[in-house]
Amino acid sequence: MNVFGVDIGGSGIKGAPVDLERGDLAEPRHKVLTPQPATPSDIAGCVAEVVAHFGWSGPVGVTFPGVVTGSTVRTAANVDKGWIDVDAAVLLGERLGGLPVTVLNDADAAGVAEMTYGAGRGRTGTVVMLTFGTGIGSAVFVDGRLVPNTELGHLELNGKEAEKQASTKAKEDKDLGWEEWAHRVRKYLAHLEMLFSPELFIVGGGVSRKAEKFLPLIHGVRAEIVPAQLQNNAGIVGAAMAAAGR
Repeated sequence: MNVFGVDIGGSGIKGAPVDLERGDLAEPRHKVLTPQPATPSDIAGCVAEVVAHFGWSGPVGVTFPGVVTGSTVRTAANVDKGWIDVDAAVLLGERLGGLPVTVLNDADAAGVAEMTYGAGRGRTGTVVMLTFGTGIGSAVFVDGRLVPNTELGHLELNGKEAEKQASTKAKEDKDLGWEEWAHRVRKYLAHLEMLFSPELFIVGGGVSRKAEKFLPLIHGVRAEIVPAQLQNNAGIVGAAMAAAGR
């Protein structure tokens, strides 16, 4: 059974049909750059472009980088503030010619995919999935059940938002080496460990492809730390799962 997933990020919008039996992309993903400013209308156009690339005509799941309740956007940290209070499912459904659309938080989608098919499969207790990219997304699970819209990247760390110091974008903007960036990530994980005492951290986002460069540099955290097995495709897979009602 294939369902379409789209992952909206601060720098790119990517999507593909997903094979929900395997928990993997059924075809190579198509990606376009996130427009600047990332307004609702412009992003909806990009989502339509990604879906049209595959000639898709069924249900579509879409992730959004912010709090989503029902299908209404409540926060928009790394996209245009015009998204706030927009019913994203209605907007995107109209742009997609009436296709049924399901919308959820991006990190929640990635976390659900990892808990079902990837690094969190079969794990109980408290698991925290983190996606490092333009910001830091989070998904918290207790015995496999999602606590939605946690947005832990906005926690204060050393007087600033954590994602302003430890996201992949922060690494690039400040030209940080792997060791210096890993030191910042360690401080952030230690702060989350103090708050939640998880058994497992799953580190996702595009940087998970290079986990060997920084995970061995993170010391002093009791919880197990592993890279996301679905890497940067986890959001697409989770979006498709949501569209399929899984």
